[in-house]
Amino acid sequence: MSPAVHFRVRDRLEAWYEDILEHHHEQAIERVEQLLAEADADDNGCIVTNTTQPRKLRFHGGQDRAYRFVYCVRNRLAANSDQVVRHRCHNRRCINPEHLTIGDRRDNLYDELDRRANGVDWVVI
Repeated sequence: MSPAVHFRVRDRLEAWYEDILEHHHEQAIERVEQLLAEADADDNGCIVTNTTQPRKLRFHGGQDRAYRFVYCVRNRLAANSDQVVRHRCHNRRCINPEHLTIGDRRDNLYDELDRRANGVDWVVI
C-alpha cells in the first residue's frame, strides 16, 4: 500500500495575495502607505483607522481587512485563510506593522485568553 498523498489547494485569499505580490506589489505598497497616512496614532503606539470595526479595503478585485493587507504586502506573504494576522496590541483597528504578526487560529485564541486573564486592553510592544 502506498502512502497517502495530500494536496493543499490554494484558497481565494492566497491566490489574490500571490497575484498582488507578483503583479501589483509597488501599487500595493503605495496603498499601504496611504492607509498608514490616513490613520491616527494613539497613546499606545497603535495606528488606528477611523472606523468602529476593523477597516476593510478593496484592491484589484479582492477585499480583505486593512491590517491583514498591510501585513501581507509589507512582508511579501501570500497568506491563506488558515493563517491569521494577530495584533500584539489587541486592537483590531490597529494597522501598525510593528504590532502585527502571523499565526493560526489557535495562536489567536491563546492571545485572547491571555488578554482576558490579565485584564489587558492593549499591550506595550
